[in-house]
Amino acid sequence: MSIKVALEHRTTYDFAEPVSVAPHVVRLRPAPHCRTPIEAYSLDVKPANHFVNWQQDPFGNWLARLVFPEKVETLDITVGLVADLMTINPFDFFIEEYAERFPFTYEDALAADLAPYLRPVDASDDLAAWRERLPDLPEDGVPTVTFLAELNSAVHRDVAYSVRMEPGVQDPDETLHLGIGSCRDSAWLLVSLLRMYGLAARFVSGYLVQLAADQESLDGPSGPAEDFTDLHAWTEVFIPGAGWVGMDPTSALFAGEGHIPLSATPHPSSAAPIEGATDPVEVTFSFHNQVTRVHEDPRVTKPYTDAQWARIDALGEAVDRRLEEGDVRLTMGGEPTFVSLDDATTPQWNTDADGPEKRALARDLADRLREVYAGGGVVHRGQGKWYPGEPLPRWNIGLQWRTDGVPLWQDPALFAEPWVEGSATDEDARALAERVTAVLGLPAEQLRAAYEDPFAALADHVRQPHGERPSEEEGLEGLDQQALELVARLDADVTEPTGWVLPLATGEEWTSPQWRFRRGRLVLTPGTSAVGLRLPLDSISWTDPEATDQPSYLEAGPPLEPKVPSVEVVDPEGAPTTALAFEARDGHVHVFLPPTERLEDYADLLRLVEVSARKVGQPVVLEGYGPPPDPRLTSLTVTPDPGVIEVNVQPTRSWAEQRDLTETLYEHARQARLTTEKFDLDGLHTGTGGGNHLTLGGHQPVDSPLLRRPDLLVSLLTYWQRHPSLSYLFSGRFIGPTSQAPRFDEGRPEAVYEMEIAIQEIGRIVEHLATETDEDGEPLEPRPWLVDRALRHLLTDLTGNTHRAEFCIDKLYSPDSSRGRLGLLELRGFEMPPHPQMALVQALLVRSLVAMFWDEPCTDPLVRWGAALHEDFLLPQGCIRDIAAVAADLRAAGIDFEESWLDPFTEFRFPRIGQTEVPLGAGQPPAELELRQAIEPWMVLGEEATSGGTARYVDSSVERLQVTVRGIDPRRHLVTCQGVPVPLTPTGRPGELYAGVRYRAWQPWSALHPSIAVHAPLHVEVVDTAAEVSLGGATYHVSHPGGRNYATPPVNAQEAEARRAVRFEPRGHTAGTLDVGAMREAAARASAPETPHTLDLRRVPGRLLT
Repeated sequence: MSIKVALEHRTTYDFAEPVSVAPHVVRLRPAPHCRTPIEAYSLDVKPANHFVNWQQDPFGNWLARLVFPEKVETLDITVGLVADLMTINPFDFFIEEYAERFPFTYEDALAADLAPYLRPVDASDDLAAWRERLPDLPEDGVPTVTFLAELNSAVHRDVAYSVRMEPGVQDPDETLHLGIGSCRDSAWLLVSLLRMYGLAARFVSGYLVQLAADQESLDGPSGPAEDFTDLHAWTEVFIPGAGWVGMDPTSALFAGEGHIPLSATPHPSSAAPIEGATDPVEVTFSFHNQVTRVHEDPRVTKPYTDAQWARIDALGEAVDRRLEEGDVRLTMGGEPTFVSLDDATTPQWNTDADGPEKRALARDLADRLREVYAGGGVVHRGQGKWYPGEPLPRWNIGLQWRTDGVPLWQDPALFAEPWVEGSATDEDARALAERVTAVLGLPAEQLRAAYEDPFAALADHVRQPHGERPSEEEGLEGLDQQALELVARLDADVTEPTGWVLPLATGEEWTSPQWRFRRGRLVLTPGTSAVGLRLPLDSISWTDPEATDQPSYLEAGPPLEPKVPSVEVVDPEGAPTTALAFEARDGHVHVFLPPTERLEDYADLLRLVEVSARKVGQPVVLEGYGPPPDPRLTSLTVTPDPGVIEVNVQPTRSWAEQRDLTETLYEHARQARLTTEKFDLDGLHTGTGGGNHLTLGGHQPVDSPLLRRPDLLVSLLTYWQRHPSLSYLFSGRFIGPTSQAPRFDEGRPEAVYEMEIAIQEIGRIVEHLATETDEDGEPLEPRPWLVDRALRHLLTDLTGNTHRAEFCIDKLYSPDSSRGRLGLLELRGFEMPPHPQMALVQALLVRSLVAMFWDEPCTDPLVRWGAALHEDFLLPQGCIRDIAAVAADLRAAGIDFEESWLDPFTEFRFPRIGQTEVPLGAGQPPAELELRQAIEPWMVLGEEATSGGTARYVDSSVERLQVTVRGIDPRRHLVTCQGVPVPLTPTGRPGELYAGVRYRAWQPWSALHPSIAVHAPLHVEVVDTAAEVSLGGATYHVSHPGGRNYATPPVNAQEAEARRAVRFEPRGHTAGTLDVGAMREAAARASAPETPHTLDLRRVPGRLLT
């Protein structure tokens, strides 16, 4: 994801009269050791009547010697160059073992070679004294890189920067005395200082290019507000193994891609950019520096230009108008996920659902979002899902507010923060409980103290209900009286209640059952959970509560009018066993809310708690059951998931709402030090790993376009199946039938056949409802359960899990409960994009498809992709071609969705590994060779024994890439990988061909085909079949070519890009004559009809592991 810039540097001398000009030396050509790729260079000198002779000085630097045969009135020297500012990690170097810690001494032979760079600098006595005041080095020294960084920072700290136009360089002592100097002065001072330490150092003159940051930095300065370039100076120090390492004391940074060296010499006098003389004359000097971006790959920090985003935003509004005109009533929600900006290695950000830092960051994010959205709302600390193997249920922070904007809770100061130390006591909890009881007008004895069970061994006996058993079975005769007396004595020792419980049943009329217990007190079931989760519900009554009809949430009720209702005390037999619970826990008063079926009851409970809490002046933590689904209440939830923090955002009704919500969420997450970027050790972008599921529905279930028009769901399903790029371009790394969101046609060979029948049946259902009437002659009501039943058993993973499907209809019209009949479709195949604009383009694509199919349903047949599904569409070429067809379909339907808007996704999903040019011979333009990452499904292996039982691992040791070549003659040239020709296929663009390559990238202890060795590094070459020679190629290393092992993942996208870039070498070919016939035979043996576009190196016999 490089940025290419054009730099123009112009220097002009206007003489008062024509003057003789002596030969000039110009040192304005990038030096041979420049690491920044220079793609073009020009030196333009006026007057035109001059001679130029390119030379190299004794230190290897380029210099142009200019000779002017005639007098000159104006001397104008203009340098132009084009540089590729691909990220360079300035610390990506090795150090010889003896030099890893400083101090060290150069070997004698090396010291002799470095003699000019070790010579002490004059006028540095004061600097030597300044050096003595620096902290002493420990006896065992310090890491060399640390020493250099601290020395660089020390100079930066004590020498301020100024622009000094006078020629020459100040002595180090003068610079130190003034405490200020130009970049030349600071660089020369650092050269002197390094030589005092016995390190070889040289002065460097060059260009500095600084580009404006895409976003402001959270830590430290953000750099220039605008793109900038100028002549600059810095220092280089020679480190054994690493070579010359650039240090810039002006910024206290090491030299990176923006430092373009022109001349590196032992003394500044040999590095002047322009050097020469004229006859005495009055002269006017001027200069001009300009840097212009000429090419920018889409990147995660700036995926779109301002002009592109303006068009995207305009299309979002246009699609909205189309949806409104069609009365679609679409809402869109989602589940974006975030990871820590500062920690990518601990279990809480990889495998564990919970962790201390995760809680702190989630609380920070929730507080920020509450200020934006939930003013006048409540903060509810609910219990999330509890998965096997996890010690506790997952928490969630729910922000809830009334959709009509009326406050649901008046005083936010009455909310306590449970993860911050508090001082509330049991007496505070009791006071609040007693106040709630009084506000409800209930007798004080209705409030029950809740005690821990001192003798849980007899709990099954003593938790039986009060009174005689209503059956002829044996009652209490079998219970030992002595045991009962023992329990009574033990109960008597427990005098301090854990909490307080108020029996309360909500509904049309509120009641408070008069609970009675055989033990004479309310004894909690053993455990550490909240009191409300440990109530002895089986000890209250012999008769189970009567089952109630499931409420309908299809339509919203009337406006809320919260109140404190009257409550009647009733007999517990057959009454609901729900209650309000109060307890002091971790220094805070927690109020456990009972389950409610009506939003009116939930709002009344909140009013009751707030009124009581205000009266006693006690902040509370609301926990327990959340509200029932109701469009009159809007909610946003922050919750943990393995490795991530998940935010279940509120549904939005328009593009403008969705845009504002997405941009706000990303920014507040960033301010809370959460990010959407996560990387492997080798720099490969992995996404957060938690997904960015999109949810489609309506403001209320009855409005859902998916319930009102079942053909819309069928259209989306059909179109997704016909365009696999919709499944793979936006997905996470783990795809396939055992992934978190498999396509319905990935796992079972009969799935397409069965889905065709299901689609046919839905069509018949829709037709029946449209043409038939009931006995009163009225149109038939929709039958959404029929659609659910038609698709439910096909939209699953291999195990039948309906939740883990690309199209999840669990909450469309579930047969299980009314809370699952919400008219929602969850699209689970979307990975979390790194930038909010990319997230919005994903959403706009889905909104556009809904608009298109609302007007014109998709009736095209399903496609039997077979093996092509995991070959064509997992290569960049096939996926890009297919998604381009999607964009074309939208444009044909009158929705101006531009194909280029998807470029950031292709760059993100299929990052460029590298590219190079291969000369084809005299008179022919070179061929261009490009490598890109491709997608490789991970095979699930068989069960294996582990210390904790059994496990099923995935094999991620096989990887895939795409080779693209432009400009070769397929009749004469081959492209080979590891000496085997790849099966080239035309892309449809003149002269361009592509092929895939599958290879073993690393060797796990358990894998498919464990006897096949690692194939890396990969050598990709262009072979001339007539001459039987390799013309050139590229080398791709799966790991660092020098064997470097990274201990931690990259800190940001720039370092990740640098790690990827260093593994590609734009060179490497096989020397000598090649056996082209044998190469073609190897390709024929490796070919397979299932993968006509891919060379699988596992089918090529290689080194055998035994």
